[in-house]
Amino acid sequence: MKLAIAASAATLGLLLAGGADRAQADEKLAQANGCMTCHQIDKKVLGPGFKDVAAKYRGDKAAEANLIKKVKEGGKGAWGDMMMPPNAHVKDPDIATLVKWILAQK
Repeated sequence: MKLAIAASAATLGLLLAGGADRAQADEKLAQANGCMTCHQIDKKVLGPGFKDVAAKYRGDKAAEANLIKKVKEGGKGAWGDMMMPPNAHVKDPDIATLVKWILAQK
């Protein structure tokens, strides 16, 4: 019994550590693609903080697809008059990863 509990705890620890590693990799992807020039995780710079983006779109089932399109094509109006430039240079799978990471911010 004790062995089973220890094994379960170890597995849970590895899963949680893997999630932290994934989040760090996603943040590095955001940095590498210039996202952090205009955004930060928890505060507004030129664009909104990622936590604010996640809060705004929480519960919106179309948010992921809409934000993938907006990141790729650019746009303005959702957060004021500041335009977000298109990011067509970023690979589609990377944009999808970044949007999922942004929407997961709490």
